[in-house]
Amino acid sequence: MNAKKETLITVLSLIITLSILGGGYWLFTRQTKDNPNNLISSPNNQPLSSNTTLPSPPSPTSVTAFSPPKTVPQGTTVKIDGSTSLVLVNQALKNRFEQQFPGVQVSTNAQGSTKGIQALLEDKIDIAAISRPLTVEEQEQGLVAIPVTNDAIAVVVSVDNSFRKSLTSPQVKDIFQGKIQNWSEVGGASEPINVINRPSVSGTREIFAELALNSKNFGNTSNITTMDRDATTPILQQLGTNGISYATYTQVADQQTVRIVPIDGLTPEATNYPYTRTLYYAYKNPPSEAVKAFLGYATSPTGQQIIQDAQ
Repeated sequence: MNAKKETLITVLSLIITLSILGGGYWLFTRQTKDNPNNLISSPNNQPLSSNTTLPSPPSPTSVTAFSPPKTVPQGTTVKIDGSTSLVLVNQALKNRFEQQFPGVQVSTNAQGSTKGIQALLEDKIDIAAISRPLTVEEQEQGLVAIPVTNDAIAVVVSVDNSFRKSLTSPQVKDIFQGKIQNWSEVGGASEPINVINRPSVSGTREIFAELALNSKNFGNTSNITTMDRDATTPILQQLGTNGISYATYTQVADQQTVRIVPIDGLTPEATNYPYTRTLYYAYKNPPSEAVKAFLGYATSPTGQQIIQDAQ
């Protein structure tokens, strides 16, 4: 083979090689543009880059939306128990729900958030009305909570109490921890302060400790009395002339026997009032049709208006 033919063959081979390489490069860049993850993929089609953030699993506290019921079968029953903070809300929703859907029965009770949750876990009730979020342990047992409304916790004294000033947040903390035991220490008369506290099963107590005491414990001093039952009326009756306690605002707003103490100059109606919290309805997953219907009604525009009017 002469030199001219060898040169021609070499040139043709080079052209063919460059064409193959060019076509491969064009195909590679097009596929990369269309789907960057095709560079290197795992068997599950997930990029193997160490910087990739995988989606988090669904949270057990994720809120499930329930549709407002159009009809509810006659004979449907819904049992509710839990926080005293939702007594008025429970009753208002019960009355209107039964009125709109004849033949349906809703029973309500108020033994405290913790007892309501326990009854729910034991399948004794359908819905627990609670004034605190669910714990991780409660969520792991299949409970889900949905927000119902917001409320404030009011600090109250008897109308016969001579103290008529505002308290600061630090003063409230010191009073309920037993560090301040005389009204004279907060600008009042020289009289002992009698603290009337809620039992440990109370969700309102737990949230008040979180908000007012920075999650610290209540005091264990002789001037602090802890009630056996989580009920607001007996607490208010125990105030006397020197007592102080706390309750959900809706339960004491229209009371004639007590006076609400401003905190840092703010009353519970203020948007920046320090002791505000969310109230919930909890249910066990999966929810029954009765639970779906009632919670759909409670969270609908109609239900929310009923709740607002009840508060």
